[in-house]
Amino acid sequence: MASSERVTELLGAASRGDRAAADEVLELVYGELRSMAAARMAALPPGQTLQPTALVHEVYAKLAGKAETDWRDRRHFFATAARAMRHHLVDEARRKGAQRREASLGERSLDTIDVDGSDDAVDLVALSEALDALEASDPLKSEIVHLRYFAGLSIDETAAALGVAPSTVDLHWKYARAVLRRSLDGR
Repeated sequence: MASSERVTELLGAASRGDRAAADEVLELVYGELRSMAAARMAALPPGQTLQPTALVHEVYAKLAGKAETDWRDRRHFFATAARAMRHHLVDEARRKGAQRREASLGERSLDTIDVDGSDDAVDLVALSEALDALEASDPLKSEIVHLRYFAGLSIDETAAALGVAPSTVDLHWKYARAVLRRSLDGR
């Protein structure tokens, strides 16, 4: 894992337009971003064409291409990366859903993934909508879902990223999953 202070320093320099710092940040965090992507991709149904490396490159291009990147610190960068992964995967699910409708295959509905480790798969687009509603009412719980679910961080890693106790993350994670499950079941 890259030094948090070094990454924060480089993110600040990259925010000020230092391209060399941006490149160095990528080198330092690439492995972690790839692990995040691999964890997320492992939960998708078989037959996915998107690979973790491609997801990392898409996310990094999106993050690096932002006109204004005011990365406060390593935590902010990875939280933003988790959100970018979510949005890219939702866009992919929507694209595939549109292709399926156009082809009139009549197969399973949109790509599904497991929101909480149970066998009940959920629609990624529906999950994203439910997560938007959770974010409006409780941004911390939403951030925990992004880090746990989309970034694949453990309870302890999420707690360290947020600067809170693991028991706090665990409690909020359980609550957020229940809220999301209730929202998804109500569809």
